Amino acid sequence: MKHFTRLLIISLMMLTIIDANSQNGTRLIGYDAKTIGRGGTVTGFFDNPSLMMNNPGGIAFLPSSQLDINFSLMVPKVTFENQYNNTEGKQNYFPLPSIWYVKKIPNSKFNFGFGVFTQGGMGADFKLNHPLYKDSKYDFVKQPYHSKFAVMQGGPSLSYKFSEKLALGISTHLVYSQMEFQMPYSLSPSVLKGVINPQNGMTFGNLFSASYENGGLNYTEVTASANMKDLTSFSFAGKIGLAWKPNSKVSVGMNYNTATALHFKNGVAEMNMLTQMNDAFGKVVAGIMQQNPNMTPEEAQTAAMQNFMQMGIDLTKGAEATYDLQSKFKLPQSLAIGVSYAINKNIRVGLDAEWINWANAFDKMKLTLSNGANPNINRMMGNDGDFKIDFPLNWKNSVVIRTGGEFDVSKNITGRLGYIYGSNPVPASTLFPVFPAIIEHHLTTGMSVKLSNPLTLNLAYEHGFKNELKAADPSLIAEEFSGSTSGLKTSIYHISVSWKL
Repeated sequence: MKHFTRLLIISLMMLTIIDANSQNGTRLIGYDAKTIGRGGTVTGFFDNPSLMMNNPGGIAFLPSSQLDINFSLMVPKVTFENQYNNTEGKQNYFPLPSIWYVKKIPNSKFNFGFGVFTQGGMGADFKLNHPLYKDSKYDFVKQPYHSKFAVMQGGPSLSYKFSEKLALGISTHLVYSQMEFQMPYSLSPSVLKGVINPQNGMTFGNLFSASYENGGLNYTEVTASANMKDLTSFSFAGKIGLAWKPNSKVSVGMNYNTATALHFKNGVAEMNMLTQMNDAFGKVVAGIMQQNPNMTPEEAQTAAMQNFMQMGIDLTKGAEATYDLQSKFKLPQSLAIGVSYAINKNIRVGLDAEWINWANAFDKMKLTLSNGANPNINRMMGNDGDFKIDFPLNWKNSVVIRTGGEFDVSKNITGRLGYIYGSNPVPASTLFPVFPAIIEHHLTTGMSVKLSNPLTLNLAYEHGFKNELKAADPSLIAEEFSGSTSGLKTSIYHISVSWKL
């Protein structure tokens, strides 16, 4: 109980979450240096407490109580290229802590564990040119593009040993997540449902999208500077794992992760359409002057102001609003099968295969904005400051293959190597630079050094090879991303300490 109390205090201190670029979708390959060194193979290796995340049935075969503390440092590099940009994102460094403890209960078929894990996420920062944002000299004014999606989970695990060869385990974890987005946010003009002319049903959307020849502003999308922040979610995730060890050489495991509904609350969305409205105002002024060549620019501006006033838009009240924000989507269910085999007393190899159901989790992100008080925006949107938007994701299911092995160099030193392939779940139609979860190939290496009888130091390095993906044309996110290219590669450094109690 003393060890558990200490672990609980440390775990609560660690629940300050850090965002990270993911390794498959929004998930890390593994959670500890020992596992990562051999390619993330863990489902069929029953030798460390991180099984609480990958196969809780396996903790039944741990020979003693054990406390592990892991620290990882992720160093991603993101790139983006379109007709306006060819640049690298800001160099970020993401610390990823985890801690777990398994209690071996004497003379019992039960083992108990508790852990807190940085499960994954993604994040990127760019300063990019956007065709709408230019100064008076028509030079680009770079805009911030930022994302943070971070997930940490933790809680108890329990295993039951049916026999010396077969065990079942469950984990019930609290999931905590944070999310932020900041970038120009573009939507179809059809979202502007406010009616201008009740007699013919003409809306602001019709005005913005109609061609110049038909008296419109000829926009294919409308854009606001969006800053969505302070979104947090608490939910629960379950895991159930089977562990079978038919003999001293072979271990086989199976693990199922439940889907986790994320309901982000208490967020704030700052939406600013001023640049879009200034551009629209300029188009109206230009149209008036074209129709009335003798007008001065000042007279045309006055006439344009009157036109907007007749439509119920008072430009002196600006086009900026702050909304209460909520969002909903899911973390995916998954199913993994793993096997390990001891070739001899010094060499062990493993293979994991995992199916991740991204298609039912990251199909779309539901955004609910409420209590917006700007009368101009509400007038154009045709609402009272409350509306909903579905942000398309359309991710595909993914298969991850983890392979690796370890070899005892001496009594106190073990070396490891591994390779991981995970199919990219992000479709070209919804690819955009601050959500670039597209890496497919990883190589890993690592080692363990036994410092004393109870204490072992584990080290690992994980390299995610750069992958580039070209966005579809047209993009479902925004025109600026159509035909663009996003790239991502990562380096992750892992260190952990294992203490057998």
